[in-house]
Amino acid sequence: MEDFIKEQITLGLKSFSGNLVKSLFIPSSSKETEKRRKQGFICGVCHPNGDTDLIKGANIEWIRIDIPFPFDQDGNETESYRSFKARAKRFADAGIKVMAVTPYHHDYTANGIMITSREGEKRIREIAFFLLNDLRGLVSGYQVANEMGIPRFTVPLTVKQGARFIGIQLEAMFPHRGDAIIGYNAAGPQPNLQVYMKPYYKYCDYVGYDLYMGCFFNMPGFMFIFDVIAKYLWACTGRPILLQEFGYISEGAPKTKEEKREIIRGYGFDNEKEARKNIVAFVDNLPEYMQEHIKRVCQNNESKYLDFVFNGDYKNHIYRELPKLTKIPGYPHTPQGQADFYRDILKRLYKQKCLIGAIVYCWQDSGTCYVCGQSDCPTETRWGLVDMDGNPKPSYYAVRDALAEIKSKQR
Repeated sequence: MEDFIKEQITLGLKSFSGNLVKSLFIPSSSKETEKRRKQGFICGVCHPNGDTDLIKGANIEWIRIDIPFPFDQDGNETESYRSFKARAKRFADAGIKVMAVTPYHHDYTANGIMITSREGEKRIREIAFFLLNDLRGLVSGYQVANEMGIPRFTVPLTVKQGARFIGIQLEAMFPHRGDAIIGYNAAGPQPNLQVYMKPYYKYCDYVGYDLYMGCFFNMPGFMFIFDVIAKYLWACTGRPILLQEFGYISEGAPKTKEEKREIIRGYGFDNEKEARKNIVAFVDNLPEYMQEHIKRVCQNNESKYLDFVFNGDYKNHIYRELPKLTKIPGYPHTPQGQADFYRDILKRLYKQKCLIGAIVYCWQDSGTCYVCGQSDCPTETRWGLVDMDGNPKPSYYAVRDALAEIKSKQR
C-alpha cells in the first residue's frame, strides 16, 4: 500500500499540478469531442439486470458490464463467456448499447498467461483482437481493464506494468474497432497512471475516470471535484473524457464508540487499540472472506496489515459504517439524498464540454458487500437505482428526469 502512495506522490504530483494549471488556459473541447457529444451524450448504468424496459424507462441508453475470460485451459470458449455474449445480445436487441470491461489481469495469470513476458504480451494482444471481432455488433464500447493503480485491481503488478497491460490491448484493438469506442479508466486523477499511459493516448477514443465523492474516506466530498478532475484529464490527455463510474450511497451512518467496541470484541479484542497492537492475530480472527481480501491486497506482507485495515477506507468495512464526515454536504446518505445528488450532478456534468458521457454506479442494491462479504456493510451494498427486489428508488426517477432534460438539449 505504501509503495502505491509513494509512486503516486513521486511520479504524479508534478504532472497533476502542471496539467491542472494548463486546464485553466486551454479550450475545454475539440472537434472530436463535439462530434461525439452530437452523436449523443452517453447516459449509462453499471451492472444491470435483465429488465430492459425499466432501464430504458429511466432514459438510460448504455449499460456497462464485465467480460469474463473467454477461454478455458484447453482453449475452448467458457460457458461464462457464452452467457455474456447472449446477455450482450439481449441488450443490443433491445436498443441498449453495451460498454464492456475487458478481463482483469488476474484472469490471464489464472489461465497460465504471464503478462510480464513477451509470450504473455503476444497472447494478450491476440485475445484483445479476438474479443473485438467476436463481439462486433454486440458491444459498442470497451473499457480496457479497471482502475489500474488501485491496489485490489493491480497487485501484484506495479502501476507501470498495469499501464503496459492496458496499452498493448488498446494498440491491438484500435485499428480494427470500427464503430466501437475504446479507452480505459482511472480512479480519480491517478497522475502516476497517466504518466505511464501517455504513449497510448493515441489509441484512445476516450479516457475515463471514476469518482465517488463523499462515499469512502472520512472527509467531506464536493461536487466541484468532478469538474476539476475532468478538466485535468482533458488537459493531460487531449482525449474526450468519459465518467465511467460515479454514484452515491443511499444508506449508511456512523457507529457509536460502544457499537464499534462491540464489533471489535466480536473478533476477540477489547478495543481498537488492542487490535492494532495485535494486528496479525486480529486479521486471523476475521471472517475468511475478509482475511483473503486483506492478505491478497497486502500481498501476504503482515507489516502492511495495520495501515490497510485501520488507516484507510477498509476501516469502514470493519465497522460497517459511513463515518460522520463521509458525505457531500447537503446530500445525506438516504434514498432522497441519493436522488438529490443525481438530480444536481447530472446537470452539472453535462455542462462540462470535455465530457462525452457519464455512467451511473449502479443499477441495483446488493445483498452483500463484495469487498468484505458482510450483508450489513453500507459501503458496497446501497448504490442502486432500484432496490434488491427491483423496485425503483427515488434516485431512479431523479436520473430519469435529469437525463430527459439532457436529451431535450441535444435535439
